[in-house]
Amino acid sequence: MRNLELPGRSPVHATTAMAATSHMLATQGAIDILKMGGNAIDGAIAAAAIQNVVEPGSTGIGGDCFCMYAPNGRKNIIAFNGSGKAPKAANIKYYIDNNITKIDQQSPHAVTIPGAVDAWFQLNRDHGNLPMADILAPAIKYARDGYPISSRVHSDFLNAETLIKSEKTTADIFLNNGEIPKIGSRQKQEKLATTLEIIAAQGRDGFYKGDIAKDIVNYLKSKGGLHTLDDFANAKGEYVTPISTNFRGYEIHQCPPNGQGVIALLLLNMAQKFNFDDSKSPITTKRIHQEIEACRLAYSARNIYLADPNFSKIPVEEILSNQYCDYLLRGINEKKATVPPIDTYIPNHKDTVYITVVDKDRNICSLINTIFDGFGSGLTSPNTGVLLQSRGKAFSLDQSHPNVISGNKRPLHTIIPAMVSKDNKITMSFGVMGGQYQAFGHMQFLTRLIDYKMDIQEAIDCPRFMVDHATGEVEIEGIISQKIKDELTSMGHIFKSPQCPIGGAQAIWIDWDNDILTAGSDARKDGGAIGY
Repeated sequence: MRNLELPGRSPVHATTAMAATSHMLATQGAIDILKMGGNAIDGAIAAAAIQNVVEPGSTGIGGDCFCMYAPNGRKNIIAFNGSGKAPKAANIKYYIDNNITKIDQQSPHAVTIPGAVDAWFQLNRDHGNLPMADILAPAIKYARDGYPISSRVHSDFLNAETLIKSEKTTADIFLNNGEIPKIGSRQKQEKLATTLEIIAAQGRDGFYKGDIAKDIVNYLKSKGGLHTLDDFANAKGEYVTPISTNFRGYEIHQCPPNGQGVIALLLLNMAQKFNFDDSKSPITTKRIHQEIEACRLAYSARNIYLADPNFSKIPVEEILSNQYCDYLLRGINEKKATVPPIDTYIPNHKDTVYITVVDKDRNICSLINTIFDGFGSGLTSPNTGVLLQSRGKAFSLDQSHPNVISGNKRPLHTIIPAMVSKDNKITMSFGVMGGQYQAFGHMQFLTRLIDYKMDIQEAIDCPRFMVDHATGEVEIEGIISQKIKDELTSMGHIFKSPQCPIGGAQAIWIDWDNDILTAGSDARKDGGAIGY
């Protein structure tokens, strides 16, 4: 339990239903949908759609979606991969012939076919209660009538100011008289409102066929993109089988590759074998060093192996084996930082939204939606208001790499919704935002909660740090003491301040014995948890 004399948040408790997101308007929207008769899937989709409007730098229908869903809270988890593919015409020869050695954020080649809308409609069709027109209505209202700019959203706007101003179609929507909108000012996205109305009326084909797809394809082609109307018409996400590992008697469930959930599980396997010091806190020199070094090793494995499993065999069982865990742990020097490899094909800071909802019937949804970088590619199709993702940046242009770009191929993905089960029931739905940080963030959150006995909010609030794999430097939040930083520096770690708070998180714990829901939501964002 936190010190109640200090500023902070307490966990939120409720008996009937709960939602937690990174924006309060989205959390309230999810609750409203539940009270209308929607279930957890419906509430999560409604929240994601609202965040597409009110948190535009983090997510949108121009991006992707992954979901885990547990009907009635049982362990028979349904997982969905709604990540988009590269255009059919994309192949490494094209990039070699055109002397393209890197896919930049604002390149049309960074734009993979958006998978979010297809994911929403498939999930709602198969598992939802309410029609999509009702679910999308709150987002349409905010886009049409306007929404207030909140503090973290304003900060994200400022961090992307150069990107926004560099593309007229994006600047026209997100700037007010050429300037970043102020906190508390009202912002509208009327073109996006019209697009959402078309999707609500016509279904997923309203996005992937017809005028919306034509506008996006024509716009990307004008930039040199390889996208076609067939690429959009054929876009389709798929149900996948979750993977898991046991951590301290709990089963931790993740979506399989092309996402990095397997690396979160690998990190938990490693953390389970760490030697604890006498401290009751994870914020010690020894523990931080162990976690940084584990991160370097596990992410190096990620960068070697992870890709679209439809194109390459991903050695998931080997990565999660006890032998591989021990092999990696032998690479940690307890007194000295290692020099990490430079993986130039893996980009850094990203943006995403994570949503978790539990309804009155204990259906549980863990959903994550993303456009990758803050404001994605910065490219907005002119007549639709759809801001497009930059997920294609994660492809490699190394012909020998399993993650090399190829037509109809999904890139390595960072977004990873998760669940925890025990005794064949889901005990927690959770997720961590922050691109590359997410796998490492899952390990940090769960170890703080389970190993260090923090409550759900304390585990989210706990200070964070993360290796920048492009430079080898470690981003570390300022609330970690200078004494610890100095001791780690003497071991060879190089620190830098993060551009913004590291990641974000939401989680809901289900106490089946007492029929109580308990949630935490990250104060690093503008959101919160609401229950009733």
